[in-house]
Amino acid sequence: MEIAVTEQSGVTILTPLNERLDAHNSDSLKGAIQESFAAGAKNVLVDLSRVRFIDSSGLGALVSGFKNSVSHRGRLTLSGLQEQVRSMFELTRLHRVFDIHEGVREALASFSEGQARG
Repeated sequence: MEIAVTEQSGVTILTPLNERLDAHNSDSLKGAIQESFAAGAKNVLVDLSRVRFIDSSGLGALVSGFKNSVSHRGRLTLSGLQEQVRSMFELTRLHRVFDIHEGVREALASFSEGQARG
């Protein structure tokens, strides 16, 4: 899986460039999230705006990333969920676990708000 990695305002942004996040490529995203936290990132945003389909393996990679963020005392946030992807999060109730934002701008603002409160 191709993943664009950028940094903005102290937030590492991972953007999967494939339309599908499934058993064939979810390990790439899981690894990218792990590497980000292992490299010292405290705030990671996964921009799913290009992903149109996600299966249980893709969800598992994100849950693993969430657990990784907790163990590194960091924060993992999601943005840009397409309708079908959002439905999977609601069906599995993972929308109650993850901090999900409409777009990258809103997600980046939430990191700033979290620092101001903390």
